[in-house]
Amino acid sequence: MKKFFTAVAIVLLALSLFGGSANVSFINPLGPTIIPIAPILSGALKGTVPIKISLWKSTDEAIALLSKGTADFAVLPVTLGAIVYNKGIDLKLLGVYEWKVFYLVASKEASFTGWKDLGGKSVYTPEGRGQTVDVLMRYMMSKSGVTPDRDVKIFYAPPQEIVSLFKSGKIQYAALPEPFVTMAISGGSGRIVLDFQKEWGREMNQPERIPIAGLFVKKSFFDENPSVVKEVEDLFSESIKWMNANPNKAIRLTIPYLKIPVPILEKSLKRMSFYYVPASKCEKEVSAFLEKINELYPEGMPEIPDKGFYAN
Repeated sequence: MKKFFTAVAIVLLALSLFGGSANVSFINPLGPTIIPIAPILSGALKGTVPIKISLWKSTDEAIALLSKGTADFAVLPVTLGAIVYNKGIDLKLLGVYEWKVFYLVASKEASFTGWKDLGGKSVYTPEGRGQTVDVLMRYMMSKSGVTPDRDVKIFYAPPQEIVSLFKSGKIQYAALPEPFVTMAISGGSGRIVLDFQKEWGREMNQPERIPIAGLFVKKSFFDENPSVVKEVEDLFSESIKWMNANPNKAIRLTIPYLKIPVPILEKSLKRMSFYYVPASKCEKEVSAFLEKINELYPEGMPEIPDKGFYAN
């Protein structure tokens, strides 16, 4: 009987720690950002907190999961996190972990010594107006005296389509994230001509990096379960360290989820940068980035998040 009551007490304690849920829910994009969490997803790394990971395929799906309260933690683009925060979904940014992924590629025949070389030409970039690399590209063009949409035509398409057009020689320039950069230039069909992270760092007098994606937590969960939040955050950081120490192993752990050839992922990972920086240590950098997004694309981000956005 004593053992029975001890077991019940342990279960009740676990339930109280996990907010009354058998699992902590964690959502992550379906794509290369699986690689940093592959050790957790595969079970190679485990904490004492049970984590249920779901993979989202679109920003609409991610927002729906957050709106319904079915996600305690979320990996999101920093810009998306800021937008949904300003729409009333009370998130907190725990930290940033993706810092390098965007490049401009040019075909073998195309020249590029600066943005003015694109005068009278076209550049393709994924999805739609206002995504991170689109805003960065427009900013850099304007700083170079090139007017986007007038001097240079900007077209949007799914990244897989852009890669196909680029490799077939139908387009000369594309601003892409990895691993689509590696896909586009594989086989000698083109080359990287600009590293957006380096350009941004020089422009802002900051490290050559961009706060691209981060780990978020629902504010209610953050307030009610501080010890669990700390453990999940530590496990997430440890998973990224494991991935960086064992990149090839981490990539192979993603094979059940990603339909991208392993050699492409191995090459692209060398041009991506993942390491965890808590919000308390990068708040100013994130804020400066969001202020620039707001300045350049106010219709997409009409408001800059307040201090409540950051977990400090």
